[in-house]
Amino acid sequence: MATIEARALGAAAPATPPRVRAGRLSAGFGPVTAIRDITLDIADRHITAIIGPSGCGKSTFLRALNRMHETVPRAWARGTVLLDEHDIYADDVDAVAVRRLVGMVFQRPTAFPTMSIRQNVAAGLRIAPREERQHEEEAVEHALRRAALWDEVKDRLDDSALALSGGQQQRLCIARALAIEPEILLLDEPTASLDPISTEKVEQLVHTLREQVAVVIVTHNMQQAARVSDTTAFFLSGELVEVAPTRTMFTHPADERTEAYITGRFG
Repeated sequence: MATIEARALGAAAPATPPRVRAGRLSAGFGPVTAIRDITLDIADRHITAIIGPSGCGKSTFLRALNRMHETVPRAWARGTVLLDEHDIYADDVDAVAVRRLVGMVFQRPTAFPTMSIRQNVAAGLRIAPREERQHEEEAVEHALRRAALWDEVKDRLDDSALALSGGQQQRLCIARALAIEPEILLLDEPTASLDPISTEKVEQLVHTLREQVAVVIVTHNMQQAARVSDTTAFFLSGELVEVAPTRTMFTHPADERTEAYITGRFG
């Protein structure tokens, strides 16, 4: 497998069909519109990075992709989000079922403080079908292995999750999301609160996960977007300015606003 470093400004991504299609998606809170008319495809087994300054709507867009957005009071969304051509906002679609297919990990590690490492991972299985919950031990081990954490915790699964380092806790949160076998994984600034060594481990994990699922990562870190993603989308003031293969975005952006942002002239 190629290293993260070897993939910096990575090679052009293979042509893969979209798993998720956002069509003219707008969302906000009460009278405030956070994103406007976003149309963006998310390819399968592909890493899509979303960049842009604070407050540009990146996280709102991400949360709208698995209906987490609607859990906030006065939140609203219009437009379409198609998962395998099925509209996740259709009246007959269960939001919990959507979140089982589209997992999410947040900026700060959210290990449950009163639970052990094992219980933290298994917590995600509560929304799984009963037959899957019968194989909890196997599912916990599999998820921890996929999150590259098993070897570090296999002898202390009953210890408090708070005994783990910040980077380990974030990988634990990724394991919890992976335990229910999602097909798309959303990562909202997953390394923002981590040290450089932990950040590298999470980036390596993200690179590995692209072989199994579609990944969408929100990041403020331009170098991180260049290292880990196949495609990059630039948001500004709630709008999608440009989307392109990552190499193209960082070497020959089409929009002058994109160039200004990635060269540090604003943001």
